[in-house]
This record gives sequence, C-alpha cells and structure tokens, in this order.
Amino acid sequence: MLERKRDPGAKLRTTGIIVKEAAEATLLGQLPAALVRRVEQVRLYAPSLEQVALAAPGYYFHTTDTPAAMRWLAGRMRENGVDLRLGQAFTGCMRADDGWQVDGVGPTRYLVGADGARSRVARHCGLGQVRQFLYGIEYEFPGSLLADPGALHCFISKRYAPGYIGWIAQSPTGIQAGLALRHDPAHARLPDIDGFLLRVGVAAGLPRQLRPGSTRAGLIPCSGPVFDLARDRAILVGDAAGVVSPVTAGGIHSAWTHGWTVGEAIARRLRDGGPPAERVAIDAAPRFRLKRALRWAYDHLQFDWPFDLLLHSPPLRWAASQVYFHRRGG
Repeated sequence: MLERKRDPGAKLRTTGIIVKEAAEATLLGQLPAALVRRVEQVRLYAPSLEQVALAAPGYYFHTTDTPAAMRWLAGRMRENGVDLRLGQAFTGCMRADDGWQVDGVGPTRYLVGADGARSRVARHCGLGQVRQFLYGIEYEFPGSLLADPGALHCFISKRYAPGYIGWIAQSPTGIQAGLALRHDPAHARLPDIDGFLLRVGVAAGLPRQLRPGSTRAGLIPCSGPVFDLARDRAILVGDAAGVVSPVTAGGIHSAWTHGWTVGEAIARRLRDGGPPAERVAIDAAPRFRLKRALRWAYDHLQFDWPFDLLLHSPPLRWAASQVYFHRRGG
C-alpha cells in the first residue's frame, strides 16, 4: 500500500461521518469507543432556517475523531501483514506481461487505484476518470460543544450550497461544520463557509466567536461510477472509481463494500483461478440510477422557496427520510 502522506491522519478530505450500515457491516464497527460519537437525529433546515427533526427507529450515524480513526486503520493494516509505505506516492507505472511495473516499487499482478477523485492510477492506466464534482470545505472547532449535540444539522440554501447542503455536527473532539457546492470548472468558486456560519450559527447552537483549529477541503465525485473502472489488471475503487452517491455524496459505505468485493475477487483469481477480478469489479459497482436522476434535478431545479413552503409537509419529510435513513422510514 503506497500512501503519499507520512501521517495517515493528516490533511484529510472526508467528514468521517459513518452511516449505520458502515458501522455495523465493516471494520469501522470495531473503532475504539473514544473515536466515535453516536448521533440519532437529523435536523433539516430550510433556507429560512425553519427546521424539522427527523429520525428512524434504530438508525444512527457515527461522527468520528477522523485523524485518529485513520491512524487506527493503518495500524490494523500492519497488524494483518500489509506493507504500508507512508511517505511514498504513486508516481507512475508501465504495463507488464503479468500485471504492472510500478515506478519505485517493482512488479505487481494487480494495481488497485484507491487514490481519490483525481486518480493518478486512472490516468496512467488509461481508465475512466471522474468528470463531475462537488467542492466541499469543513472547519473543525476542537473542544467546542453544540447546544444540541445529539443531531446532525443539515442546511439547504441555494445561495451558500447550490447543488448540495451545509452541515454542522458534534464529533468526539469538538464541532465540525462544512459546506459543499456544485463544482463548475468554468466558473469555479470557493464555498463561503464563513458567511454560511454567520447565517446559520445561532440557529444550530454554534458557540459564538469560534476559530477553526483545522480545515479540510476537496473535490467529491457526484456522477456515479466511471466508465471503464477496470481493465488489464488495473482496478479503481472508492472516489477514484466514482463509487459515491450522486445525491448525498456519501461514499464510505459504498466504497468499502465495493473495495471489499474487489479484494476478494483478486484473491480468488490469483489463488483459485476464479473469474476475472476486473469483471467482478465492474459488476459490483453500484449504478445509482435513481440518484443520478435526482442529481440532475437538484442541479437544474433547485430553488429555495419550495423548501421554505413545504418543510413540514409529509411528502418532503418522507423524501428527506429516504435520503438520510436509507429507506427505513422517518
């Protein structure tokens, strides 16, 4: 495993918020208790800052001490025999008869690109590349406490978050507050997170005069899996493959499930002569057909007034419950 960072917990580009499915069906469910905080409610705010509380029986999210969680995962990898090479970036590769020759490393029978939305592996191997993005930025306020720490606070606003939302949540180490918007390379702009927090801070119970201790930022795929995500013993997973919900931008659970399937397929192919891992990787990628349609609608038909008008209506509450609680009902 090549990792360009020397510290797995440094310069993160994820909120680290884990849905119930990921907490219960993956290794993330074994995170030490001190690294997670359970959140059982969503508070959805219209542009007017009117709000509605949403919950589903038995459903929850985990916010995390994400830097510590990444270091814990790195430790688990090494405990299980993975040669984790920190401070060593993937720089290039060449096709070989039985796999790939990776610059500065040597031969590998399979090359898996788990290297983010701007994947170098995809470019060097001629695989599909993510073309549509959100751009998100998140502040962390260490040691701070929300007035209502038991909820994930989500904000709809075409002014501050066209194409997505803003959010504020209590983590095990403080408060995380973020904002994302549709990324248009021709008219790129940074999310106005400072203006956003001035607008919504009081409504969300954010303490006044906070200064962020650190900032996370990055591109988030929002168009679904890329075409040609696997070929010639090179396979993309996670953000590199676009395995991220076009609507919620949630990728931890779907990427983990897909990546686990790819790992098992490679093992079966090499050990037992199983089916080509490339075919398994393509077949296992979620299609997100409905969510792609909803992404198009949100990009082209987002207006503030319907949310202000219909926030407390049964149809909007039902729709929000489907998004946040994975069809479990609100």
